[in-house]
Amino acid sequence: MRSRYREGFTRKTWMTPDGIYELTVDLESTANYFGPGHRIRVEISSSNFPRFDRNLNTGGNNYDETKWIKAHNRIHHSAAHPSYVLLPVIPPLADQAGQ
Repeated sequence: MRSRYREGFTRKTWMTPDGIYELTVDLESTANYFGPGHRIRVEISSSNFPRFDRNLNTGGNNYDETKWIKAHNRIHHSAAHPSYVLLPVIPPLADQAGQ
């Protein structure tokens, strides 16, 4: 997901330096098992090239540009700007069967 499309894919909405924006990232249909004592970590990145399309952080066409701009990402976690990860929990099969 590119932040410029955070309000939909029909128009580009640019970010400004030091702006605070709400981003929702839907991982679609995925599942992981986290056992007792397991921990999770959230990693934020501007790019994951070559796994995904490159991101030069210019707002231009990433496929034909040659100049890069370093991105600075922040996660806000204050009362005014709370951040969270929503993880639905599927009960164990024994609980589903009423046991």
